[in-house]
Amino acid sequence: MAEMSVIVVGAGIIGLSVAYEALQSGAVVTIIDRDPEGDKASFGNAGGIAVTEVIPASVPGLWKKVPFWVLDPLGPLALRVRHMPHLFPWLWSFAKVGTASELRRISGALAQINSRVYDDLVPLFNKVGLANDLVRKGALTVYESESGLRRDRPEWDAKRAFGVETQELSASQVRDMEPALGPIVKNGVFMPQWSHVSDPKKVVDVLRNWLAANGAEIFSGQVDRLTPRTDGAAVTLDGGRTLWAEKIVIAAGAWSAQLARQLGDRVLLESERGYNTTIASPGVALEREVIFAERKFVATPLSIGLRIGGLAEFGGLRAAPNFRRSEALVTLAKLYLPGIKEEGGVAWSGHRPATPDSLPVIGRSGPSPHVIYAFGHGHLGLTQGPTTGKIVGDLLFGRQPCLNVECISVARFSQKGRRL
Repeated sequence: MAEMSVIVVGAGIIGLSVAYEALQSGAVVTIIDRDPEGDKASFGNAGGIAVTEVIPASVPGLWKKVPFWVLDPLGPLALRVRHMPHLFPWLWSFAKVGTASELRRISGALAQINSRVYDDLVPLFNKVGLANDLVRKGALTVYESESGLRRDRPEWDAKRAFGVETQELSASQVRDMEPALGPIVKNGVFMPQWSHVSDPKKVVDVLRNWLAANGAEIFSGQVDRLTPRTDGAAVTLDGGRTLWAEKIVIAAGAWSAQLARQLGDRVLLESERGYNTTIASPGVALEREVIFAERKFVATPLSIGLRIGGLAEFGGLRAAPNFRRSEALVTLAKLYLPGIKEEGGVAWSGHRPATPDSLPVIGRSGPSPHVIYAFGHGHLGLTQGPTTGKIVGDLLFGRQPCLNVECISVARFSQKGRRL
């Protein structure tokens, strides 16, 4: 029997995880990316394996906070005015899922995916040589007020209902765990199931190099057109070259929706641009990732320095980054980490692929069963990458998927009576 041919469009953590599973199952794998080794959200993220993040972005009452966030120059949200007409359908769907019933449904789906994360991630890391790059010390969410924790208690209760382990801490207990935190911190919540990687870029680089060394073909190319065929599908690159395979996987992150539209699939996908600053010699030390609840940003101790990341900016894929946002994150960090040294910080910005319901898009194209989607993971790409690879591997080879994929199918965006 001839080996199955698979083309994966996208060389971020999702595409590489899919390619890994396809290669492990015996497929002939080709990975196409406009810049396979270049900058992408997969290695500019905060590095968290955020298995406890089972609450979607759209929750009841959120809209009361949005105006204050947008108007605050240090706030966690920015909207670019020119992009608003294009963004409206996404925002409308985002608002529609912000109900109690949808919160329960979406949280259940996220919890189902995240429950498998370590089962899929750890073997992959061990296989490719990243076993020592997973730091399993949990994470710490901290608050600068008693009222902040009180407001968030319903969310913590909801997380615990889905199996998330938590431990509330006093100010002194927080500083016992992380002495670098200043007096602004009044309490916190420890999450032992969380972990982080030593360097997201290293994870992507090592996995890509392992794939190349084990038979995957990786080359640069911009995919301009997808053409379904009865025996598979073809991709045409910007230079006119056409490649055919029995299966095509679209894992191009925030750029995936435009390819899906070519096939006739409606997808609500936006770039939720994130920012960070990485300081090689910060003058302070953290043991684990720290999430600053009221200010909506994080700090992660990586092997390359302290990465301070966060913010959500909706401005489309073409708008130039506003690196004042990266500077704002350092300003916020100084409130919590009074000993931090900001000299030598390196700013970064990247496009996170966000859906209105915070669920990824994984599954077959409606018009073309030979095309499979794997994108839209938002803040959880690194977390859910290997599990997405497992799901797509099952779909590629006709196996029963390891998880129920109905709620994460592209069909949910259809005009014919789906949820979004």
